[in-house]
Amino acid sequence: MAWYQGNDLKKPTGGKKARHRNKRKHELGRPPTMTKLGTKDQVKIIRVRGGNLKVRLQRASYVNVADRESKTVKKLKILEIVETPSNPQLVRGNYITKGTIVRTEMGLVRITSRPGQEGVLNGVLIKKEA
Repeated sequence: MAWYQGNDLKKPTGGKKARHRNKRKHELGRPPTMTKLGTKDQVKIIRVRGGNLKVRLQRASYVNVADRESKTVKKLKILEIVETPSNPQLVRGNYITKGTIVRTEMGLVRITSRPGQEGVLNGVLIKKEA
């Protein structure tokens, strides 16, 4: 089955619309990466439209944490996933998306990067643990 990101052939009222042309290559989509918490980092490189390459992070165990107070960046191990504001169901499956809050040795960190699009996990320290 193809992932199609074009017109869905439905009217706002729910009625059907006729297809005015066939599907196009630029309307092609892909399933989401669904980055998981793992024991080591695992990336997948895919070719995208125009011959460019996209790095997708499949599994992650470390996050680059920026501390605003000390103005430093450290690579820390992810201990657990605390909360995912976009979809609370993702916490149970240990999925990491942008906005996910994870626990590290320094404290709670909010993920600011898109791991399925950028291939890296960056975050900002939001609460230090004593």
